[in-house]
Amino acid sequence: MQKVLYRLDINLIVGIGLLMLIFFVGIFAPWISPHDPLAVNLANRLSSPSWMYPFGTDHLGRCILSRIIYGIRISVTAAFLIMLFTLMISIPIGLVTGYVRGKTDHIFMRLIDSTLAIPDIVLTITIVGVLGPGFINMIIAIIIVRWANYVRFIRSLVIKVCKEEYILSARMSGNTHPRIMQRYILPQIFTPVLVFSALDMGKIVLAIAGLSFLGLGIQPPTPEWGSMLRDATAYFQIAPHVIFFPGLAILFFVLACQLISDRFRKLDSTTLKEV
Repeated sequence: MQKVLYRLDINLIVGIGLLMLIFFVGIFAPWISPHDPLAVNLANRLSSPSWMYPFGTDHLGRCILSRIIYGIRISVTAAFLIMLFTLMISIPIGLVTGYVRGKTDHIFMRLIDSTLAIPDIVLTITIVGVLGPGFINMIIAIIIVRWANYVRFIRSLVIKVCKEEYILSARMSGNTHPRIMQRYILPQIFTPVLVFSALDMGKIVLAIAGLSFLGLGIQPPTPEWGSMLRDATAYFQIAPHVIFFPGLAILFFVLACQLISDRFRKLDSTTLKEV
């Protein structure tokens, strides 16, 4: 019998609080946003933060706060879509390769090794360059790059779990292989995969912002944190706020993911076994 001691700490509270705040602001963006994020007002371009524009305006006079708020919908939605499809691909492959081993495992591991041999950012830029810039192509490119890391991680967890005595007992009891993977292996690897995913969520948002910063991701005038940073690079010396606040939004999201994943990692190591 296993019990996990769940004990809240300040890191978990802060991480969940930041993440919930970001989600809340993104969901209710039309009601929270003070201005239209696409409205151009050249008379107010590069205005400093004020009561009317709390984060100031960009080079086209657009409200930076409104664009950051609407950018949550774009960046976070894209990150969750990438995470969802990556897990849908990697969990079955990781389970099968780690459990069955043999020729199937050898083929996938050679494919994964060839993928991981190329730096993530280089491979992502190459794929987007071939497919063309855009929201869908960016998602496809990041999934193609990220799935290999997940499969290798999940496979290593499955191999470790398969060495446990209760797996041998399950086989001797007549359970089918799919049932063993679903009922006995998948629940055991759920928490580590959750930790890995929570930590990787911040990396995915950074990848999205990086591609948009290079002009390969989400295209203007759609409000997105990375594209906002790209537009601000020409003006940050005379108006530092145009680059400060979008960067701060990315920092807060990545920090929230890091704090939550760090706490899950601690919870995973506090599992107690009792007879």
